Parts: sequence; structure tokens; C-alpha cells
Amino acid sequence: MDKLRLISDASLKAEAPELNIGSTVRVHVKIREGERERIQVFEGTIIALKGSGISSTFTVRRVSYGVGVERVFPVHSPNVAKVEVIRNGKVRRSKLYYLRDRVGKSAKVKEKIG
Repeated sequence: MDKLRLISDASLKAEAPELNIGSTVRVHVKIREGERERIQVFEGTIIALKGSGISSTFTVRRVSYGVGVERVFPVHSPNVAKVEVIRNGKVRRSKLYYLRDRVGKSAKVKEKIG
């Protein structure tokens, strides 16, 4: 068990981003197409944080062309190049799955001031 912990601790990112539920983030993801590699940006609201340690993930949701799109990103993945926090949201829940049923302005999260 200790050997597994040593391997997982070595894989952790040194500067893990400060992620909070309801925050609007811009995630820079490395995409490999054949031999080429490029960075794709996915911007949306964090609706869930799961797990701890090496297996921790966060779910980002956005509405693209009228269709809701959700992606789950591992926090410590080498394919996640950078996570920028654009603004922090004011929420009172740990999971924002109720945003899936909302449309328009009611699907937005208020900004945390202060």
C-alpha cells in the first residue's frame, strides 16, 4: 500500500489549481491529433468536485449552440495544461446538478463579491 502511495504522490502536480464549486474556469487541454499536439480551451462552470489525491476530478459545464456540454477533467492529469479561474461563484451546494434543468438566466451562478 505504501508503494502505491509513493507512486501516486510522485504523480501529483506541485501547483494544483484552487478550484471551487460554481467558479467559472478556462481549462487548457492538450489534444493529440496524430503526431501533432495542440491546446484546446474549454470554458464553463464547475458543477462538481470528486475524489481526493491522485484520483480527484472536476466537472465543467457550458452551453454550446443551445446544447449543454459537460466534461470531466482529472485535476492532476498531464493533459490539463492550465486552469484559469475567471470568476468565483456564490453557491450553497457541493454539487450543482440542478443547473442541467435550467435554461437562460436561471442557469447562471451569481458572482461572489469579497
